[in-house]
Amino acid sequence: MRHIGSRAGVVALAVVTLVGVGACTPEQQADRGGRGGGIAQSGPVGERTGAGGSSDSDRRARPKLTRTKSKPKPKPTRAKAKPAPKPTPSKTPERPRPTPVGLAGCPQGEHQRAVETYLAKLGGFGRLTVDGRQSAADCAAIKKFQQRYDIRPAAGRAGPTTYDVAKRLATTDTRRCKAASSGTTFCIDLTRQTTWALRGGKVVWGPTVTRTGMPGYATPAGTYTINYRNLKEWSDPYEVWLPYWQHFTRGMGYHETTTYLHEKSIGSHGCVNLLPADARRAWELGKIGSKVVLFGRRPGT
Repeated sequence: MRHIGSRAGVVALAVVTLVGVGACTPEQQADRGGRGGGIAQSGPVGERTGAGGSSDSDRRARPKLTRTKSKPKPKPTRAKAKPAPKPTPSKTPERPRPTPVGLAGCPQGEHQRAVETYLAKLGGFGRLTVDGRQSAADCAAIKKFQQRYDIRPAAGRAGPTTYDVAKRLATTDTRRCKAASSGTTFCIDLTRQTTWALRGGKVVWGPTVTRTGMPGYATPAGTYTINYRNLKEWSDPYEVWLPYWQHFTRGMGYHETTTYLHEKSIGSHGCVNLLPADARRAWELGKIGSKVVLFGRRPGT
């Protein structure tokens, strides 16, 4: 009995030993995947490495697995895809139609009717109809007017500059200037910035446009006489040539403009600027002793 007991004790001790080895806690490994940054538990040691706490003889033989032929998985049947609906073309919005133009291709300006009215009063630019609608005849008349007074571009459009020039010329009253008893009298309306010439009480030139002294250099009103002329005068203070120069007072006189005449933000230093054709005509009419009458005041001076 003791022998059996001792043997039983030995067996029990062996069993305890085997159980203790096989039941050791799994190793703690660093989280190699880096997901949590902490400790990750691994699976049982035997599953990881194949080494256990006992020899292979102490294990029960694992039954051999017989491979059974698995039923072939049914091939997924692909449903016939429905044909994609054809896109229906969307209607593109209609572009706004351009503003109607005259037969000659002239655009209609914002001052159409007023310009037609002034040109009809002035006369000499062709037949036009005062109705506020652009036509081929209107276009031709406005172009001719723009070319005569160097309004750029001369495209036949009744814009602000064309309106301004036409209004100044059409409202100029040539009777306000008193002519000399003989010879040529040059008249300058400083308010409207227009000029013309009288001889024998009749208008022999103009009215036409001019540009006089800018703020700080206002051309003075008064009656003067041309006392010096030069076909091409050099200006010492401003270093510029002054074609068709006709001086009448304090360094001021008629001459051809050296800049765009219709640029209102600038002006002369007191002289009376003229378009090239007008400067030549004034030169032909004038002489030493010709009278020059200026009245009104340029706006803004």
